[in-house]
Amino acid sequence: MPHSNKGLRHKVIAATSSVACFIVLSLMVATALYLSLKSKYNEEIHLKVEMFLRTYGTSIPTRYTFTEVKKITRRFKEKLGQGGFGSVYRGQLPNGVPVAVKMLENSTGEGEDFINEVATIGRIHHANIVRLLGFCSEGTRRALVYEFMPNDSLEKHIFPCDSNASQRVLEPNKMLNVALGISRGMEYLHQGCNQRILHFDIKPHNILLDYNFNPKISDFGLAKQCARDQSIITLTAARGTMGYIAPEIYSRNFGGISYKSDVYSFGMLVLEMVSGKRNSDPSIENQNEVYFPEWIHEKVSTGTDLVTNRETTEEEKQMVRQLAIVALWCIQWNPKDRPSMTKVVNMLTGRMQNLQIPPKPFVSSESHPRL
Repeated sequence: MPHSNKGLRHKVIAATSSVACFIVLSLMVATALYLSLKSKYNEEIHLKVEMFLRTYGTSIPTRYTFTEVKKITRRFKEKLGQGGFGSVYRGQLPNGVPVAVKMLENSTGEGEDFINEVATIGRIHHANIVRLLGFCSEGTRRALVYEFMPNDSLEKHIFPCDSNASQRVLEPNKMLNVALGISRGMEYLHQGCNQRILHFDIKPHNILLDYNFNPKISDFGLAKQCARDQSIITLTAARGTMGYIAPEIYSRNFGGISYKSDVYSFGMLVLEMVSGKRNSDPSIENQNEVYFPEWIHEKVSTGTDLVTNRETTEEEKQMVRQLAIVALWCIQWNPKDRPSMTKVVNMLTGRMQNLQIPPKPFVSSESHPRL
C-alpha cells in the first residue's frame, strides 16, 4: 500500500511538471510571437513615416538624430510637462535658441500623430501658431522640436493652483488679446493655407504663451487637412478632448463635421477663460450650475457680472460680456448657427456692433436669429 501511494505521488508530480512545462513553453511561444508581431508593426510604422518624410523632402524642418536630441535636452534633464502623447523637455539648439522637445512615447495611430504635426505646422508660419523647428525619427523613437514658450499653457493661467494668480494675469484686456490671437491663428488654419487645416483639439492646454503673452496654437496630432472648398468631412472615429468636442462629432443628427467643429471648441475655451471655471467641474455644489453654457447664458442674459474675484471698470465688464456673447454664438449646437473664425475676429475687434445674445446653446431652430 505505501508503494502504491508513492507511485501515485510520482505520477502526480510528473503530471504537474508536464503541465508546468507546457504552460511555460506556451508563455515563451506567446511572448516570442508578440515580440515578433510588435517588431513587424514598429517596422511598418517606421517605413510609413520614412515614406512620408521622403515625399515632403526639403519642405519640412531640420531632421535631428536621437543622439543630437539627447544633446539638445542635456539627456532629458528638465521636464516641462506631460501630455497625451508623451513628455516635453526643455532644450537648447547649438545656436543657443531655447526649445521644447516633445518625445512621442505614447504615440498611437500608426505614426499618424507624428505625421500630422510635421505635415501641418512643419510647413506653415503664423504669429499665433507654434513653430516646429525640427524633428527626430529614428527607429521607434520620434521627437518634435518646438520654439520654447516661457509662459507655459493658457490652462495654467485660467485654472492656477494659486487663485490670486488669475487676478494678476488674466484681466479682461488680456483675455480679449488672447482670444483674438487664437481666433486669428484658427482663421489662418481654416482659410489662409493651401489646404484647410482642422485642428480638432482646441483647448487651453494646447494654447501656449510666449514672452509677451501672445497665444500660439500647438499640438496638431489630431489635425486633419481637406480642400478649402470641402464643406463636410468624414471621420472614422470621434477625436478631441471631452468637454470641447462639438456635438456633430458624436452624432450626425446635429449636422456634418467641418471647420465649425473647431469653432465650437474655441467657444468652450473662451467661456472657461471669462468664467475661470472648467466646462465640466464635478466639484460644483449648486446643481443649477452643472450645465456650464446654460449658467454663462443666464448671467449674460440677466446682465450679471462674470468676473467676481476682482474690481472691474465698466469698460472691462463690457469687454468680458462681449467675449461671452461671442463664445455663446460659437457653441451653438447647430453648426450652421456658428460663425466662421473670420466673423469671430470681426466680432472681437468691434467691427460687428450691437451683438445679439444668441439662443441657449443647447437649442437649435431655424427661427433663431443668425449672425
